[in-house]
Amino acid sequence: MQFGLDIAQQRVPWAEVASRARFAEELGFAGVWGFDHFQPMYGEGPGECFEGNTTLAALSGLTERVRLGLLVTGMTYRHPAVFAAEAITIDHASGGRLELSYGAAWFGDEHEQLGIPFPATKDRLDAFEEAVQIVRGLLTTDGFTFEGKHFQVRDATLRPRPVQQPHPPIWIGASGEKRMMPIAARYADVWHCFGPTNELAGKSERISAHAEAAGRDPASIRRAASLSIEADLDGVAREVEQWEAAGFDYLVCGWPAEGRGLIEEFVGRVLA
Repeated sequence: MQFGLDIAQQRVPWAEVASRARFAEELGFAGVWGFDHFQPMYGEGPGECFEGNTTLAALSGLTERVRLGLLVTGMTYRHPAVFAAEAITIDHASGGRLELSYGAAWFGDEHEQLGIPFPATKDRLDAFEEAVQIVRGLLTTDGFTFEGKHFQVRDATLRPRPVQQPHPPIWIGASGEKRMMPIAARYADVWHCFGPTNELAGKSERISAHAEAAGRDPASIRRAASLSIEADLDGVAREVEQWEAAGFDYLVCGWPAEGRGLIEEFVGRVLA
């Protein structure tokens, strides 16, 4: 089992964001995770909130080993060709430590407030499936062309190629069983979902079925979920065992309200 730490880059100054990333690396976490939003997700009123991809680019120069990702990058915020170029840059800046996460986005209020188009669900999911193919194509192919309803690229080449070959691991955050999970089964290297173990174990079985239908080996798709460490740590340890038994091998730990002391205790008792 690998563990990542969500450093919660909101309502804290930049120095704290950087410090949390170095703290996670020093403790032995496999990954440092942020989110892809422009405004705080909780609390009242405005507050510090740092953009996701530029945060990863900055953290690539402040860390040496830990892998870097967002849960998850929202398709609606950037044209997929722009996102692919950003991913290549972060992958090089970090020496090949990017986890390339992608999702269809969901936070409608943020889009409305900032003037970012937020299509209806069907159109957004259709656009996301196109975007995943474009990103992967641009990371791997010269003269790449894609003609979709929502996005088009023509004879496009991005250089340099990513450090990680053929491309950084593509995480797809997906919980919807009609559209998003089949998309993840077709294109993801890692499927991530939020929810309790018993619920996601069933979803994992359905991911496997979708993968087989798409001609993929279900074992080629890693399973990842999120873990709260704010309960008693004995209970957390039992939950980790349950995740392992369900076939999940990566857990992203939320930053607890208790702060660094609880994280250090978790590392000593569970992660070590």
